[in-house]
Amino acid sequence: MNSVYELDAQEYNKRLADALKKIPEFKEPGWIKFVKSGTAKERPIEDSDFWYHRAASILRQIYKKKIVGVNRLRTKYGSKKNRGFKPEEFRRAGGKIIRTILQQTDKAGFTEIAKDIKGLRRKKPGRILTEKGKSFLENMGEKK
Repeated sequence: MNSVYELDAQEYNKRLADALKKIPEFKEPGWIKFVKSGTAKERPIEDSDFWYHRAASILRQIYKKKIVGVNRLRTKYGSKKNRGFKPEEFRRAGGKIIRTILQQTDKAGFTEIAKDIKGLRRKKPGRILTEKGKSFLENMGEKK
């Protein structure tokens, strides 16, 4: 078994986020201080390292699920919206943050858009990890 599953998920994501800070392709955009992470949130993001933690989490999700698209990740990171007296409803997370992180992982060479998969009609079924990305994620737990 590799280190992705051996470590606790939170500990692994913290280590991965620290490693992603050192990679030049992963830069936190200026607008991240002013936006919410989804429509269900009431306030902007307060965590100073949110960008790197979310990028680490997305990379781990791609490793676990093999192929992941923006829509599936929006559903995963969504939450319940407080609607006052009305019952809460589930809302998906915003897509801009997820798309930008996926573009940065593509630029770093960790992911790529999956080619046509048998049985699927769409041209872009999602992202998959490259060999560079797999080895980066598997060797992350061995450091320290």
